[in-house]
Amino acid sequence: MGNSSEFKKTFKAIIIEIRAGAGGEEAALFAGELLRMYSNYASSQGWKKKILDSNPTSLGGIKQVIFELEGDNVWEQLKYEGGVHRVQRIPKTEKGGRIHTSTATVAVLPKPEKTEIKIRPEDLRTDYYRSSGPGGQYVNKRETAVRILHIPTGLIVTSQTERNLIENKENAMSILAARLLERNSQQAQTKISQERNLQIGSADRSEKIRTYNFPQDRITDHRIKKSWHNIEKIIDGRMGPIVKSFRKKFNQ
Repeated sequence: MGNSSEFKKTFKAIIIEIRAGAGGEEAALFAGELLRMYSNYASSQGWKKKILDSNPTSLGGIKQVIFELEGDNVWEQLKYEGGVHRVQRIPKTEKGGRIHTSTATVAVLPKPEKTEIKIRPEDLRTDYYRSSGPGGQYVNKRETAVRILHIPTGLIVTSQTERNLIENKENAMSILAARLLERNSQQAQTKISQERNLQIGSADRSEKIRTYNFPQDRITDHRIKKSWHNIEKIIDGRMGPIVKSFRKKFNQ
C-alpha cells in the first residue's frame, strides 16, 4: 500500500514527486494532468502549494515535478496516491484512432519538521548551474539552479524553479530532508520485514496502482478494486470520492 503505514504521526506538509513514465510526450502530458488534479484538489482543501522543482516539456507536458502541499490532514488524505498511475486514451497526435497506454509515477513523502532530520553541512556537496528548459526571460541568465549531493547516502536533489539561489537551495534542502526521512523509515521497516518494499523501493514503483481509462470514462484503483466515473471532473481536481474511499477502508 505504498508508504501509508510507515509513518504513524500526523504531518503538516508533504512533498509529492510526479515523473513521466512510459509513453513519451503522452506520458509527460499525463504527468501534467496529475499535477493539475492534485493542485486543484489542494486549492479546494485550502492547502498551500509550492513548486520545488520542475522540468517541463516544450509541448506543455512535464518530465518531472516536485511540489510541497501544506495544510490540515494533507498527509492523511493523499498518502495513498504513491505508485504508478496508468492512462489509456487516444492521444491528440494519434491519427489512426488507436488507444495508447502511458504511465506516470507518483511518490508522496511526508515533510519532516526541522528537528526531525539533522543534515550536517560537511555532508553536503553543492553545485550551482544555469536553469534549463522553458521558463521565459529568467532562464539561462545566471547560475541560480542548485544541485545538492548528500555524501553519506549518495542522494542527489535539484531545484531550479526560483529566480534566486537562496530560494532554490531552500527548496532542494526540503526535498533532501523528506527523502532522508523516507529512507530512514524504509531502513527501519526492512529490519522488521525483509519481504516488504516501500513506495520508493522497486516493487511498488513497478506496480500499477490505478488506471485512468478515458474511452470508458472510468478510473479504477487496483488495490481496493473500486472504480469511479466522471474522469474529466476527477482529473480537474474533484478527487474527493477517491480520497474518501481510501480513508473509509483503511481508517475504520
